[in-house]
Amino acid sequence: MKHILVALLICAFNFNAVMAQKKDSKPNIVLVVMDNFGYGEVGCYGGGELRGAPTPNIDGLADEGFRLTNFNVEAECTPSRSSLMTGRYGIRTRKIEGQEKPRGIWYGITSWEITIPEMLTEQGYATGMFGKWHLGDTKGRYPSGQGFDEWYGLPRSSDRAFWPNSTIYKKEYHPDLRFTRVMTANRGEEPVEHEVYDRDMRAAIDGVITDKAIDFMKRKAAEDKPFFAYIPYTQTHEPVDPSPEFKGITGNGDFADVLAQTDAYIGRLLKTIDDLGLKENTIFIFTSDNGREGVPRSFGCTGPWKASMFTPYEGSLRVPFIIRYPGKVPERKVSNQLVHLVDLFPTLANWSGGEVPTDRILDGKDMTSFFMGETEKSPRESVMIYIGNDLFGAKWHDWKILLKEMDKGYTVKDVAYPSIYNLLIDPKEEVPELNYLSDTWIDFPLYQVLEDFEESLYKDKGTPDE
Repeated sequence: MKHILVALLICAFNFNAVMAQKKDSKPNIVLVVMDNFGYGEVGCYGGGELRGAPTPNIDGLADEGFRLTNFNVEAECTPSRSSLMTGRYGIRTRKIEGQEKPRGIWYGITSWEITIPEMLTEQGYATGMFGKWHLGDTKGRYPSGQGFDEWYGLPRSSDRAFWPNSTIYKKEYHPDLRFTRVMTANRGEEPVEHEVYDRDMRAAIDGVITDKAIDFMKRKAAEDKPFFAYIPYTQTHEPVDPSPEFKGITGNGDFADVLAQTDAYIGRLLKTIDDLGLKENTIFIFTSDNGREGVPRSFGCTGPWKASMFTPYEGSLRVPFIIRYPGKVPERKVSNQLVHLVDLFPTLANWSGGEVPTDRILDGKDMTSFFMGETEKSPRESVMIYIGNDLFGAKWHDWKILLKEMDKGYTVKDVAYPSIYNLLIDPKEEVPELNYLSDTWIDFPLYQVLEDFEESLYKDKGTPDE
């Protein structure tokens, strides 16, 4: 009996040691980024049932985590994805070393930039990407050359799915038109092209992305290896085509069907994490690259905010953001503190034990203490607003300055005097003078934000063009 008790005690000790080790091990990271997905789509942000499709899985994620109401991105797909991957504003990654004029916004990033997956690889992570890249489609600049062990998805954007189905495309006039194809690649390898990305594949791809991501998580869990699963879905970028499985499921049109489809896919990802026993040690993030499409026929929703992507307004810059990390991030927490997409790089570096680069300007702020509820205030005070290579303005706490405005036709209008908004008093940015004359002190911090950033951009050496 004595020997049995000793054996049981040893087993209990070993079990507790293993559990403690797992508890303190590096967290898995699942990062879901929607495409042109507005603030007002899901239920916990005022959408869901209101948009014709309840979103119980995404809403449940918010119940178990931290939801931000002032999470900011850049106004266009490529700059946002660049900011996310590097922790640096897109304008920095477009500036060639030794030259003043930045590259065009569609250039993406070079191999000189250090990405989240490269940083995590140094910490022993397996890295997989499943979805839209849009940060470079030449040798060395695909995901397989930027830190990902494996990739399935698109090099560019979903609007090209229209091309193969065009009824007026004339090959004799444009024989070299290059249709986008689905691609796969492993680290260090050139991608392999697969089927043409037409309307049928456009409808199916987010389901395939989900399958591939789930397979990746299962394989890495079996290897007992920490993983980073980056899942940039292709919806709700045009064309908004639901898969046959979800077509007509809501009775409220294609957009609502895609919303229901997306929520179901998020549910599958969450269930996989649960089934693998990884929930307690997995950071799960749900967000978007920018607000709704700019064209009216997209039928996206930005909630209470003005305008759409490609603009300097809140409907372009504010998107959903939910983070769940059981035992670390508090449940059912909501904050309107300022956070930006660039902040994910240093925050994930902190949680994973990774290092942030010190040989370049990093714009991201470490949000670890804020996300964990150790402080109610975000370390971020300001956000820069660029469209293309033009500086449009900045946000500082609840205030916003715009050096240029836009009309509904996306015509840029230079203003004689910058527009200044208080986003708590005037969230729709309708009357720039509202409550401003009694608060002209705000000129000083707003202009200081602009001047400080422009000075830092001038001092920044820029990105070597490699």
